[in-house]
Amino acid sequence: MDNRQRQRRRQELQRQQHQRRRRRRRRQQVYRARILVGLMLLAIVLTAGIGIGSAVKKSAERKAQQEQELKEQEEAAAKAEKEKKAKEQEEAAKKQAEAEKEAAKKNFTLADLDNPEGFDTRPTEHGIALNNTQIDINGLDTTGLDWGQGGDKDEWNRPAGCLQYQEKYGKYNAYFIKDEPEKKFIYLTIDEGYEYGCSPRILDTLKEKKVPAVFFVTKSFADQNNDLVQRMIDEGHEVGNHSVTHPAGGLYSQTIEQQTNEVTGLHDYIKNQFGYEMHLFRYPAGKFNEQSLALLNNLNYKTVFWSFAYLDYDVENQPDTAESLQKMIDCLHPGALYLLHAESETNTAVLGDFIDQARAQGYEFKLFQ
Repeated sequence: MDNRQRQRRRQELQRQQHQRRRRRRRRQQVYRARILVGLMLLAIVLTAGIGIGSAVKKSAERKAQQEQELKEQEEAAAKAEKEKKAKEQEEAAKKQAEAEKEAAKKNFTLADLDNPEGFDTRPTEHGIALNNTQIDINGLDTTGLDWGQGGDKDEWNRPAGCLQYQEKYGKYNAYFIKDEPEKKFIYLTIDEGYEYGCSPRILDTLKEKKVPAVFFVTKSFADQNNDLVQRMIDEGHEVGNHSVTHPAGGLYSQTIEQQTNEVTGLHDYIKNQFGYEMHLFRYPAGKFNEQSLALLNNLNYKTVFWSFAYLDYDVENQPDTAESLQKMIDCLHPGALYLLHAESETNTAVLGDFIDQARAQGYEFKLFQ
């Protein structure tokens, strides 16, 4: 083989090697391009995945936040609705209580009181005006008497002294007891010489128990306690005359003119102040005489004494509540006129129990008229 042939062969081999290198480089380029494309696709996929995941997460967070806000709004709305209903119920209950209180205040009349036989039909706020048969007082006994019911009792537990005085002085429209042994009635009377903070509570108890009473007032009491006197009238009680000054020596110790002024002075005051006619009188300290009884009759009054009283008026030495209540119960009797002093804390404390226990024994409370 000559040189030219070897040269051509070498060139051919070089050409073939060059082609092989070119093909190898081309394959490498294709491979690298494929890898790059794959990496780019992977990056795109990963980026898209991350974006989608982030979007999904944000969407989930937004949804959760919206649900939480909606839940909070619903809870707030429910709470507001509950508070609204509670407030409406509270206001309704308050209005109902006020209405019931107002209705009780407006509708509480004599018809609501303990009254098995019925009261007269007069308007309670105007009182009663009597027109008694007049009696000649000249020559009547002026001997002073101090009333007390005494300790002797009859078969109905009634004080014997009350029956004797009722028979003797009843013709002057004087009452020491109601002579009705077949009827278990009690007539409650309360003396008001001055206010000691007990009268409102006594009135509360009487209203609660639906019991009527006669409140005998002095002018100083009425003048200083207009609201209490008006309440007595409004709640269906009788307001009685206890004189202008409550003379310590007894009404009979004065002249006829002075006695008249003691009675009419308070009568006119109550009539002018409240539009109310009084017709019941109680002697200060229970001191009286026959002539004075006739005078009260001529002034168109009934005189009311009592068939039960006890030492309850000394505010500095109040009796034991249990002993006092037992004494009041032990002395129950038909037609009883009970005298209680309104300044007594003991009376104020036991009044409700006395009413309950008296009723439990079959007694009924009536308004003395």
